[in-house]
Amino acid sequence: MRLFSYVVARDFGFAPNPFGGVCTLATCKPDIRQRAMVGDWIAGIASAADSRIPSLTYVMRVDEVLTYDAYWKDPRFQMKKPSRFGSVKQLFGDNIYRRDAKGTWLQIDSHHSLSTGANPKNIANDTKSLGVLVGRRFAYWGSKAIPIPDRFLDFDGHTIRLNRGYKNKFSEEFVQAFVAWFESLGEQGFLAAPAKWQKPKSTWAKPIN
Repeated sequence: MRLFSYVVARDFGFAPNPFGGVCTLATCKPDIRQRAMVGDWIAGIASAADSRIPSLTYVMRVDEVLTYDAYWKDPRFQMKKPSRFGSVKQLFGDNIYRRDAKGTWLQIDSHHSLSTGANPKNIANDTKSLGVLVGRRFAYWGSKAIPIPDRFLDFDGHTIRLNRGYKNKFSEEFVQAFVAWFESLGEQGFLAAPAKWQKPKSTWAKPIN
């Protein structure tokens, strides 16, 4: 059991996608998606722009790892395909990749595409790993990110907080203590809207990852 922590730079409900009763990390963070295995935990830290104090956007246990091809075809995750004509949740669907007969990656219109079509830069970055992390045990706080207890900011010299990249070199004691603390909260599922949804929609430009 390992713990991966990283900063959620853009909390739109896209990466991670906490909707439909399942939390998925299907885009961005290819290194984490490549290395994380069933039973590992992911801790998404709120960005400084979204929280002035060290806070958690979400925590999830990795319960399943799928490939992009399996994710695209799986009937359980069809609701995570984005739609420009549906709800705001559907707008930020993360089930966006499939391959054509030649094996070329196709990116459907989504938060990771450009207004003119697919975004080659995001395709290249996202598909560095074909892994899609699926978590059924999760809590997503979004705009109501909860403070990280002080003991995890300095746990015998280890800290969960990061500014860039990701971290997974935590002691077994740190991981067990963090998971025990999370489980003690008794919180589950989607608990608040994404932080960026609190901003004007004019600022919701599709990012270049």
